[in-house]
Amino acid sequence: MKLSDLSPLMARRQDGGLSYDRFRADPALASLHWPDDVLEQFLFDHGDNAAFAYDYGGINLCEVRWRLEMIPAADFNAMPTGASDAGCIESYAENPVHWVTVRPPEVGRHWKEHGTWLRPPILIARRLLDPSDDGLQVVEGRTRVGVLRGRLRMGLHVASHHQAWVGRA
Repeated sequence: MKLSDLSPLMARRQDGGLSYDRFRADPALASLHWPDDVLEQFLFDHGDNAAFAYDYGGINLCEVRWRLEMIPAADFNAMPTGASDAGCIESYAENPVHWVTVRPPEVGRHWKEHGTWLRPPILIARRLLDPSDDGLQVVEGRTRVGVLRGRLRMGLHVASHHQAWVGRA
């Protein structure tokens, strides 16, 4: 199953008649066995975005298994995102304080107290995109990763490791 196979479901979501609870209950998604957090951030929030589909439309969604992992902060420094959003992580990294302050107050408190994000971002093994590639890529959470990079550069409190949902074959 690819993103394009979910077009009818995405069309119903776009029309506004499909809440997340109804979306995730759709039989087309049952076979994926994806965690709710991944399903919501990956498919519900972005599955019908043209640029997102360009970057991730070739993935066989049934082959991806998700696991919550702890990733070293340093690994995020060079981690790319999809080609359609090239450069956006760096733009967020330029002003991490701003991107935290425009979020709900608990986001800023969490960064200050724990040096990390509240909600784990979505990463994918680059091998799923290109079998000759390695490493991880940011699928969703570009702002969060940008804030992390910016905080590292500014010498602000950053934890040594961060939770992230990682999709692998």
